[in-house]
Amino acid sequence: MANSIINSINAPAPIGPYSQAVLANNVLYVSGQVAINSVTNNMVLNDIETETHRVMQNLQAILSEAGLNFTDVVKCTIFVKDLNNFGRINTIYGSYFNQAPPARETVEVSRLPKDVNVEISCIAVKST
Repeated sequence: MANSIINSINAPAPIGPYSQAVLANNVLYVSGQVAINSVTNNMVLNDIETETHRVMQNLQAILSEAGLNFTDVVKCTIFVKDLNNFGRINTIYGSYFNQAPPARETVEVSRLPKDVNVEISCIAVKST
């Protein structure tokens, strides 16, 4: 089975040589998303809550393009610039997983693309 490149016009275009997501053998690998509004192409950095919502909305758009949603997500990785924001990020992130949350790690890093405060990637499984 060939890999399929997934791109959504409702999520920001990649800012480098990568795809928004790749579907391989019913597993969707979604690249890390940051808080770029796909309509205005502007960064959404008002506060960490608004920024996290935008990141999750971008992930949701890509999942939707592949025919998936957050219930199909099995793993997430969260990169944060300041782990002191963990609680605030966690509250917003958790609101997108109404049922069982996926496996996850959260890592503090020194810098992220476009100097954002949070970046999230995920892996989802498409039912056959």
